Amino acid sequence: MHEVCGPSALSFAVVHAANMSGTALWVKERWCPEQLNPIGLVDILCPENLITASTKNQTETLAVAEEALRSGAASLVVMELNAALDLIAGRRLQLAAKTGSAMGIAVISDGMGSNAAETRWRCSPIFDPKDSTLQRWELIKNKSGTLGVWNVRWSASSRRINVVSETGK
Repeated sequence: MHEVCGPSALSFAVVHAANMSGTALWVKERWCPEQLNPIGLVDILCPENLITASTKNQTETLAVAEEALRSGAASLVVMELNAALDLIAGRRLQLAAKTGSAMGIAVISDGMGSNAAETRWRCSPIFDPKDSTLQRWELIKNKSGTLGVWNVRWSASSRRINVVSETGK
């Protein structure tokens, strides 16, 4: 289980869905006014590889995500969360992901992270008049390694993220 926050958090999750083999499941509460349209992501992700689910509340979102992770039917489960996860819920999701050999990404607000998450990323756009896909991905929590910051760019031709080298190097 991984967490992502920041203004480009949804882009981070979409890019991961595009680079996973198999189906991705995107779960969020139905009361949220913004809904994901798979057709709108056609330049990044094949719409037939994305299933969306709307739930009544966060408890139901977590239950759907846990079942999907445990079953392994989806290689990636993205859940948009509106409240912090407690340690028990986070650990349940971790165990379910391990059992189903799937990856889970929780899209969270800044400061809402769970201690159970393996990694936490903060993602932000970088203004560039020539490239609207330039982003800064910052690894702010990592249980098994070091932290770091990368500037990345989406390549439409290769349908991949490219790491942008620092100026002058």
